[in-house]
Formats: sequence, structure tokens, C-alpha cells
Amino acid sequence: YYEHAERLLRLEGGYVCTCKPEVFRRLVMEGKPCPCRELPPEIQLERWRMMMDGSFREGEAVLRVKTDLSHPNPAVRDWPALRIVDTERFPHPLVGSQYRVWPLYNFSCGVDDHLMGITHIIRGKEHLTNEVRQKYLYAYFGWKYPQAVHYGRLAITGAELSKSKIKEGVETGVYRGFDDPRLATLQALRRRGITPEAIRELMLDVGVKAADVTLSWENLYAINRKILDAKAYRYFFVDQPLTLKVSGLGKSYVSRQPLHPDHPEKGYRELHVEVSLQGEASLLVSRRDLGLFKPGSIVRLKNLFNVRVERVEDKLVEASFHSESHEEARKAGAPIIHFLPEGETVPCQVLMPDGKLLEGEAEKTCLKLKPGQVVQFERFGFVKVESVNGGVKAVYGHP
Repeated sequence: YYEHAERLLRLEGGYVCTCKPEVFRRLVMEGKPCPCRELPPEIQLERWRMMMDGSFREGEAVLRVKTDLSHPNPAVRDWPALRIVDTERFPHPLVGSQYRVWPLYNFSCGVDDHLMGITHIIRGKEHLTNEVRQKYLYAYFGWKYPQAVHYGRLAITGAELSKSKIKEGVETGVYRGFDDPRLATLQALRRRGITPEAIRELMLDVGVKAADVTLSWENLYAINRKILDAKAYRYFFVDQPLTLKVSGLGKSYVSRQPLHPDHPEKGYRELHVEVSLQGEASLLVSRRDLGLFKPGSIVRLKNLFNVRVERVEDKLVEASFHSESHEEARKAGAPIIHFLPEGETVPCQVLMPDGKLLEGEAEKTCLKLKPGQVVQFERFGFVKVESVNGGVKAVYGHP
């Protein structure tokens, strides 16, 4: 950087400015040169050496690139390239106080891109002005500027993508970490079971555009669902469980539920429904299905049997056996819901995208799941398993 700074001064493409910031700001807004601009190269080089040897302190001198003072964008006019940093007070985390003059963004990136042979620059459209600035530097040095492609900002409805705000939220405890499911960071998406393939496909669909783009979560969910649906095993999870007592049963039942509806070769899970001597069975159903239980109505328990609702209370639904066949349920227009045999479950917690923890019960087969495995809780959504230790803890992905 120092070598190119000196070369710039010798080419009279830059100068060391000692004007006070407010004075320079006033002059540049008026399109007028500051007194330092037209000093001869030998004086500029002497001033540069004074920047290097400590004669100038932080804030007393800055090396600027000469541009067009009549440029319509004042930010382009004679932009700063290198400045002094008091590294005794603010040591660099890697090199301490070894250097006291440091390049600013446009100078360092401009030099780096050339020396590294960069041919294409892909960056946000907020850098359009930086391209204009850097082209002055390239013109002085006789370099060819790389092909630059600028894209608009990407936003997701209801999600915070600002890195500084996310970092502040993590440090102050608003978020539990960078993988907090309320965030849209890559860590958070991975924790929720969003696949790299889904993110890649979404980015390819959006493309590189100069216009800002706002995505909805549904766009990402639809792509990820297509990927997961073909391979995720199915299980029953009953959130906020309430008891369903069924009477009039003449035998016990074994309900065979496929691990995947389209791939019977992958096997089945078995749910054992024990019936008492009084012909009754106790099952668990989700409170979300409470509205489906109307006295006198027929409800089908998936791959089990049909029941007639007799009485509905806040934590208890009483029903009687109606029939076994799916055809009978279809004729009655019965809704189909999932269930779990009472006493044949394991506790399950699901961390939701809003940060809340949903409590419920999962089938015992879930104890065979592995951390990191993505499965579908039927009629609930896709979840990614985090731990299995006498119970299941998972993070919700999407419907």
C-alpha cells in the first residue's frame, strides 16, 4: 500500500491534505480545491514521510486521491485513501502498533483487486459510488478495471438481516445466539433444517439484480419442502395433548403407520392401542383439533378406526367406537386426525420460529432418531432433531 501511495503522489494523482475536516468539507461541497491540492510532488512526498515518521498525529493529515471537483456526487470528490491511526491507543489486533498509516476501503480494495488479478467484482449496489472512486485510482496507474456487477439488498419478510443489529441482539441477550430460530442467518436456517440446496435454488431463482428484493418465508419453505418431502420419515407428535376416551371397543388394535407414504419399502411404525376389560381405550390428541370434536360428529383416527363424539370438555373428549373402514369415514365426511396411545409416548419439546417452546408427546419410535435428522411430524411440520435422551428436543422448520 505504501509503495502505491508514493507512486500516486509522484504521478500527481494524490496529495497529502492537512486541512481541518470542516474546512475541507466546505470547500469540496463548493467544488473548490483545498490549499494542499496543488503543492508540488516533492512537498507531497515530504508530507507523506511526515505521516509515516510520526510528525503528524492522528487526524492531522490524510492522503487523498485527486478526482473531479465538479463531479455531481460530492462523495466522489477527492476521496481519502490513507489515514493515520494512533496505534498506541488503538493497537491493531494482529500487528499491534507496527504500522501507523492505514489504507481506507477504496484504496485497499482497489490495490488488492489489481494485485490479485480479480476479473469480476460482485457486490451490493451500495458500492456503486465506490466503483466510480476506484476507477480514478485505476486510471492513474494505467490498470484495467474489473467487470463489476452490483446487486440490490436482499430482505426476508419479518426477519432482521442487519449484521450489526443481530450482533447487538446476541450480545444483549435478545437472541440466544446466531442460530436463534427467530433469525434468518445461515446458522439459524441450518438449525431449522433448511437445506443448502434450497437456499441455493432460491438464490438462483432471485438472480443478481440491481433492484432490492424482498422474499417471503413461503418461497423458501416451498423449495425446502420439495426437497425434504421425498426423504423425511413421518412420525406423530401431539402438541398440547388432551385425552380422548373411546368406549365400545371389542378388541385391542395395532395401527401400522408408514415411515413414508410413498415408499412402503422403508417400513412401518406400530402404535399399540390397548383396550380395557370395559372396552375402553385412552388416546392423546392435539388441542389444536379440539374444534373438530362436535357431539354427534364422526372423526377418523388415521389408520385406526372411526369414532362418534359423545361429549367434549376442556381437557377430555369422550367418544364411542363407530366403525373401522376408511370408506365409512369418507361417507360421513369425517376429518382425519393423528393420535397417540396414552402411556406409549415420550416427552417432546419443539422450539418454534418465534422462540417459544412447544411442549407435547411423541411416539416412542422417535427414540430411535439421531441428532441432526430432519423428520416430518404429521399434520404439524418438518422439524430437525437436536437431542434424544429419554425424550426428544427438536427445532421447527416449516409446514
